[in-house]
Amino acid sequence: MIVKQLEDIVGTEHDVDTATWRSCRLLVKKDGMGFSMHHTVIKAGTETYIWYKNHVEAVYCVQGEGEIEVVESGDLYSIQPGTLYALNGHEKHRLRAASDLHLVCVFNPPITGREVHDEEGSYPVLD
Repeated sequence: MIVKQLEDIVGTEHDVDTATWRSCRLLVKKDGMGFSMHHTVIKAGTETYIWYKNHVEAVYCVQGEGEIEVVESGDLYSIQPGTLYALNGHEKHRLRAASDLHLVCVFNPPITGREVHDEEGSYPVLD
């Protein structure tokens, strides 16, 4: 059994802070679950371009407000507490936060815990 507290992740190598988001990676590849799980905060007033070409991701909003724009179609979806979205088609998207967005994110394949987006908005697949 794995038991972790968010406070145990804060300030460790699995607490990744960037200009537009901060992600505490609660479960990572080495935990052996077949997926990774993160508590991510998208910072208020920011926009992040993302394209997970190597991963699928499911996201559940627990606090805050924002929107996701699908680049190819221009479709906009409002995000607020209780919203789930799943990027099952490797959609290129822009994530915008009107207020701090607290999200629970699940990735497959799992990440190692230190990844940040590359120039394409992706995470690499690491063996």
